[in-house]
Amino acid sequence: MIVKMKRYTFLVYHKQYLEFLEKIRDLGVLHIIEKPDGIAENDALREKMQFSARIKTAIKQLEKLLPKGVDPKPGNNDFDAPTLLTNIENAFAEKESLQQKIVATEKEADRMEVWGDFSHKRIEELKDSGFVLGFYACSQRRFDQEWEVKYNAFEVDTVGATIYFVTVTRPGEVVDIDADPVKLSDFTAIELQNQVVELREQLENQKKMLVELAVDEFNNLKIAQQQAVEKVDFAKVVLNTEKEAEEKVMLLQGWCPEEAETALNEYLESTDIYYETEDPTEEDKVPIKLKNNKFARLYEMIGELYDLPNYHEIDLTPFFAPFYMLFFGLCLGDAGYGLLLLLLAIIMRPKVKEGLKPVMSLLIWLGGATVVMGTVSSTFFGYNLLDSKIEWIEKIKFMMLDPNQLFYTSLIIGVVQILFGMTIKAVGQVRRYGWSASFATWGWMILILGNGGTYLAATYAGLNPTIAKYMYIGFCSLGGLFVFILNDIKRNPLINIGAGLWDAYNMVTGMLGDVLSYIRLFALGISGAVMGFVFNDLAFNLSPDIPVVKQLVVLIILLLGHGINIFMSSLSAFVHPMRLTFVEFYKNSGFEGGGKKYKPFSRYKEEQKLF
Repeated sequence: MIVKMKRYTFLVYHKQYLEFLEKIRDLGVLHIIEKPDGIAENDALREKMQFSARIKTAIKQLEKLLPKGVDPKPGNNDFDAPTLLTNIENAFAEKESLQQKIVATEKEADRMEVWGDFSHKRIEELKDSGFVLGFYACSQRRFDQEWEVKYNAFEVDTVGATIYFVTVTRPGEVVDIDADPVKLSDFTAIELQNQVVELREQLENQKKMLVELAVDEFNNLKIAQQQAVEKVDFAKVVLNTEKEAEEKVMLLQGWCPEEAETALNEYLESTDIYYETEDPTEEDKVPIKLKNNKFARLYEMIGELYDLPNYHEIDLTPFFAPFYMLFFGLCLGDAGYGLLLLLLAIIMRPKVKEGLKPVMSLLIWLGGATVVMGTVSSTFFGYNLLDSKIEWIEKIKFMMLDPNQLFYTSLIIGVVQILFGMTIKAVGQVRRYGWSASFATWGWMILILGNGGTYLAATYAGLNPTIAKYMYIGFCSLGGLFVFILNDIKRNPLINIGAGLWDAYNMVTGMLGDVLSYIRLFALGISGAVMGFVFNDLAFNLSPDIPVVKQLVVLIILLLGHGINIFMSSLSAFVHPMRLTFVEFYKNSGFEGGGKKYKPFSRYKEEQKLF
């Protein structure tokens, strides 16, 4: 459910304002209302944000360097954050520079390798003696033997189809040949390779220094991050403050959950700060804080992948959670796969990071649902339990469904969820706008449930045809009255009839498409089961009839095949129920969304990372 909020308006004397904000931040319950036109970032705020971003980057870099099993040294406040950050950035910059130098030097060494080991001094001495050496490269096809006579060309090396050669001429003599001149490096290939060795040593030393820096300063950098983020948040709050009475009075507004009002009110009553509280109006954009039971809370992360509800509608999380779990089990559809996920989640949950524990808890529920639904669909690691002759399985076959039954079951589940969503929509309309606003929705519920129930009673329960006829007339009349006449009691009835006809067209076509969408539950479950059966068949029928080798091949095919099937089926089982939830269920529930998450102005708390 959505936690109720109260809007607070504060008027604070300017000399008390910073102290007031510090106390509000310590309480950590007030979500600051931003100015409608946003805040104009000034240079000071921009500088704080850039500094915070630099710290965040540095933390990520140092975290990767922390040795496993080694805890970083405890942080302390006896450091200069800008200087520390600059030193860390310079250290990483030096590492990057060394890596670039190594690449460039290796490339240059490769280029000079064809010229062998020579002396630049000897080249200069030859030039002083009246001999000029020219260095060239060209393809073998272009090399002209006349160059050897005319320019004293000497081949040095041939690499692939390229010839590298030297010409020896007199000073001032023009060398006119169809070849590419080569500029020699200041160092020979051997000298460059020695430089690479030295640079690699420097790089290793730099890496060791960075590891030491990570151990020594990681927690100090975390403290610096906390301070930087708090400064940014504080500056944003100040910029969202309205200045009144010639900037002598500061006006600030914010939202506080009703469950957290006590601490805030106690502080305000102990001061002379003027404040007012009021309930949200329909036009207010109120931040959203969800509060659900332990089961539904696990599914909040799924709902947030789409959007948060707005403050004035119903939180659909506890309503779609059981359906999502059921859909996941149907889509994955294999009791063996579900058992594997269940055991994996149970084993891994105590070992993972705190932020990942809810994910493991969710996986436990989804794995358990898959075991149940896999049993219902009679599949265990691709093996059809309906074909089993095992005694204890024979006793529970009454619980199992064949493919035809699963097809119709998927459609029935779709109808149930859609009708459930329509009921939620009607209740939400009653809560927000009154009974009259929900007449059209209730009318459709009467038409669908009334006529559908009458049809089932007449077809399968032997209901008297005459009674069924009058029931059809009654439900159609009552439902039609709500849908076509009373859909908006403040509007002209003729306009209501036109609106009702348009609504009827959308309802008939939309509901048909929505119900058919649930066939994917059946299709995905069957496809996963078929793939599992195929891999089993491949493993036992294609393996060579050789002792030990046969068992090894069977094991490899089973592991690879079922591994691929589990991955693909699990991905589909995660995505497609989400699609059914966010499209079919949300649409028929009247979901509007657009809510903004409740983020109180508080002391910095590091967000838990999943990975």
